[in-house]
Amino acid sequence: MRSLFVDTGGWMACADAADPVHAPCCAARDAALLAGQTLVTTDFVVDETLTLIRVRLGLAAAETWWEQVDRSARLRWERIESDRFERARHLFFRYRDKDLSFTDCTSIGVMRELRLTQVITTDRHFRQMGFQVLPAPRAGSARKPRR
Repeated sequence: MRSLFVDTGGWMACADAADPVHAPCCAARDAALLAGQTLVTTDFVVDETLTLIRVRLGLAAAETWWEQVDRSARLRWERIESDRFERARHLFFRYRDKDLSFTDCTSIGVMRELRLTQVITTDRHFRQMGFQVLPAPRAGSARKPRR
């Protein structure tokens, strides 16, 4: 069974109906689930997402999102333990030409480790690092992720 990574940008777009890519991100997530894929994320991504939802949409929205992902049998959480943390640290300082966040580096490390090639996100860094980003950006779109 194939898996698909979901980054903070993807979770945020799905959670926020006012986000310009809400519908395409939800469609990508739903299509993956209909195809029998498992969604994969990390504890670092969940941390970042919960905080952003609380700040932008309120505590009730963060709680609703948490309840959905926490009880999902189709979501696999990967933990960033010490080995993964160290690999992320190496990535963080290796790619000096990119402004990767540390959470990006943990996600990229997990995706490489698990050989995942697709990610639902609004973050351009994943495309720069060679991953297939869903939803595909519209022509002429240079949307920066909201963080």
